[in-house]
Amino acid sequence: MKKINIVKDNRDFNRIIKNNRPFKYKDYIIYIDKKEPSIYRFGFSVGKKIGNAVLRNRIKRQIKEIVSQNNYKNDFDCIIIVGKGILNHNFKEMSDNLNFALEKLNLVKEH
Repeated sequence: MKKINIVKDNRDFNRIIKNNRPFKYKDYIIYIDKKEPSIYRFGFSVGKKIGNAVLRNRIKRQIKEIVSQNNYKNDFDCIIIVGKGILNHNFKEMSDNLNFALEKLNLVKEH
């Protein structure tokens, strides 16, 4: 995943979460902020309740890999917050659930 496609600024996280309604699917809470067509950006949040820093970073790396496998439309910012139930799933289940949620939100380009 390219650096240009990542939301890093805390103000952007707070603005997206405050101004948009969440979409909840299994262990994910997803906030979408539609904007003018330029680029798409993703932000990831894994809370301290999930585990120690090593485990949280591993989950973030896995989610970034899942997200980078698709082609997306260029008009949104997306924040993905991971719930504690993610620890009960393997990578394949995580991938299937997240891809289903992103397709349901109509963010993935048609093939």
